[in-house]
Amino acid sequence: MDILLLLAGLGLILGGANFLTDGAAAIAQRFRVPEFIIGLTVVAIGTSTPELVVSVLSAIAGKSDMAIGNVVGSNLFNVFVIVGICALVRPMALTRDNIRRDIPFGMIGSLLLLAVTSDRLLHLGTYDRIGRAEGIGMLLLYAALMWYTIRRTPRPAAAEQTKPAMKTGLASVLILGGLAGLIGGGELFLHSATTIARHLGVSESVIAITLVAGGTSLPELASSLVSLAKGKSDMALGNVLGSNIANILLILGASATIHPLSMGGITLVDILMVVLSSLLLFVTAFTFRRKTIDRPEGAIFLTIYVAYIWYLIAK
Repeated sequence: MDILLLLAGLGLILGGANFLTDGAAAIAQRFRVPEFIIGLTVVAIGTSTPELVVSVLSAIAGKSDMAIGNVVGSNLFNVFVIVGICALVRPMALTRDNIRRDIPFGMIGSLLLLAVTSDRLLHLGTYDRIGRAEGIGMLLLYAALMWYTIRRTPRPAAAEQTKPAMKTGLASVLILGGLAGLIGGGELFLHSATTIARHLGVSESVIAITLVAGGTSLPELASSLVSLAKGKSDMALGNVLGSNIANILLILGASATIHPLSMGGITLVDILMVVLSSLLLFVTAFTFRRKTIDRPEGAIFLTIYVAYIWYLIAK
């Protein structure tokens, strides 16, 4: 029964995220916001909304393990599973933006995550946690990154702008319905995941890193596979990299601002795995001449993920 409730909650989250994104995009178009800005903000953040809802609700409920584990697991799933599967289906070419902006920013984000969760290692406190001041700083950094990205992105010609096709009333209904689905589904998903963890005798952090993170990463998996099928591997990779940056700076930043997050069952090994995922992408972009994530590299990514999940279950 708990599994069915978990799936129902996930369905509400995914449906709510879709409605919210469509409604927000329609409202933005109605007020003549350029499409390229909608794509960089509304759509990009929309695919990360499930992670945002679960982590924020977890922070409010005092479940720091779930909040941090969801982000850690989602970032690992994005790189090792989504990029791994996409590379096996079709080698993914790296664009100039991937190499010069997305991958380096992703690397910086993972190192920042390591820094803010290593209070004892850096002799900044008696226990590891992400404080409210650090959360605010992460949100400001994400806002600065969005501003920088928008400034650097070429604006399309006016003729390329699409006229709004959805009425404001309908868009507002979609937004309200999406928010209701996200909040209700998030509560149901979080409660069911916690109950399953207790029944299985495993920690909430393990459930968050595996089951919860995999579920909330389904929008990124779906959109990346669709982009790849259309021959747009740059969009598939950009979606994953953008989501990973948003997970750390926006989602953990917002969660820690609402309620400081203690590490709990999340260990240094888990954080280092996030750094490793960014490092492997960095090495792929700056070491090999082909500037492509090939099938052998995709297989390596999947193998690393399977080995890590085995480690979590066995420990």
